[in-house]
Amino acid sequence: MNETNDSNPLDQFAAFVAVDWADKKHAFSLQAAGQKKKESGTLEQKPELIGTWVASLRERFGGRPVAVAVEQSRGALIHALLSYDFLVIYPIHPTTVAKFREAFKFSGVKSDPLDTDQILQILTKHLDLLQPLRPDTQETRLLARLVEDRRKTVELRASHIQALKASLKEYFPQALELLSDNVTSRLAYDFLKKWPTFGEFQQAKPSTVKRFFYGHNVRSAQRIEQVQQMAQQSQALTTDAAIVESGVRLSQMHATVIHTLNPLIEQYDRKIQTAFHDHPEAQLFGGVPGAGPALAPRLLVAFGTDRSRYEAAGNVQSFSGIAPVTRESGQTRVVYARCACPKFLRQTFHELARLSVAQCQWARNYVDHYTGRGKKYHTVIRALAFKWIRILYRCWKDRLPYDDQKHMKSLEQRSSIFATLHLHKNS
Repeated sequence: MNETNDSNPLDQFAAFVAVDWADKKHAFSLQAAGQKKKESGTLEQKPELIGTWVASLRERFGGRPVAVAVEQSRGALIHALLSYDFLVIYPIHPTTVAKFREAFKFSGVKSDPLDTDQILQILTKHLDLLQPLRPDTQETRLLARLVEDRRKTVELRASHIQALKASLKEYFPQALELLSDNVTSRLAYDFLKKWPTFGEFQQAKPSTVKRFFYGHNVRSAQRIEQVQQMAQQSQALTTDAAIVESGVRLSQMHATVIHTLNPLIEQYDRKIQTAFHDHPEAQLFGGVPGAGPALAPRLLVAFGTDRSRYEAAGNVQSFSGIAPVTRESGQTRVVYARCACPKFLRQTFHELARLSVAQCQWARNYVDHYTGRGKKYHTVIRALAFKWIRILYRCWKDRLPYDDQKHMKSLEQRSSIFATLHLHKNS
């Protein structure tokens, strides 16, 4: 028992790392356990490089635990590193680092190398006073993987949809009209399999064509007549065998992939809905305007269940890439979109803002107001997403579901134009 109480908490780690997350390059200091020598380096602000760097730590220290200290305000880096099981993250409040600098660096100069050294000293000298940040719950991590994997699958299907349409336009453009431009359906897959070229479609008997479309629940007499007229009156775009034969092979390949992915996406949808329904915090995001079955689970995993992960709404806004980056030099001030961010997360909040406009009055007022003043639509949507993050962050912190009527009443009490703008437009 005494041995346990007197054991040094540093002994459980193979190395200690301090990272200062900057705008373009991130400085780090590393000290292996039992050694006094410190190593330093930088990482470019590219998400894919984080994985490579972490993999080198895993290989070097044999997968043994590595303590990593990061300023708590750097939500982006914390979120990225939490997915690695051998890293133990210690968030340190920015004020702690600032006070440490003031106490031991009399010049007060701030630089990345100095910050990382100071963070490393706090980590190695006062580890017993720090609280590690643990990975989110298993159900949250599972849901996070499911929604992101589903999105990747949908994007994969979308790429094949575009490729299939491009291929058909080269040798069989009539197929797009015959299929009403919907190449994802079972009708499209079976049609291209039965009649891969326009010439083969023309040779089919009218009764065969009619029976085929009837078998796929297309029973409109007008629609069947249009299909048969096209077979009789139209002509092939090209008879060049090189184009037609290669086009058939390519089109059927894309159609087969789409046909294979469709049920897989449906399976993802069912699994996500079950996992979301069973999640203890689903009620916080299920009623957000515009957040349907696909988007509500994405909002849940965007915030997670650990309330210490994000110190303020600004951390979420910056990490997601919704908050712009501002550069100032002298009298020059430039604001531009943040590129180094998790694209899926940025997409989540951007889609929320866009979809909320149809179901949320104040959001619709917001977009109408700023587009009416000449602002670009997507710029306004990003700004609306910025506001949504601040609202949802408060709901998340307080563990209270979003109440649209309550928020609208709050805007009215503050005499916000976004609460009354629609009245002026209707009057």
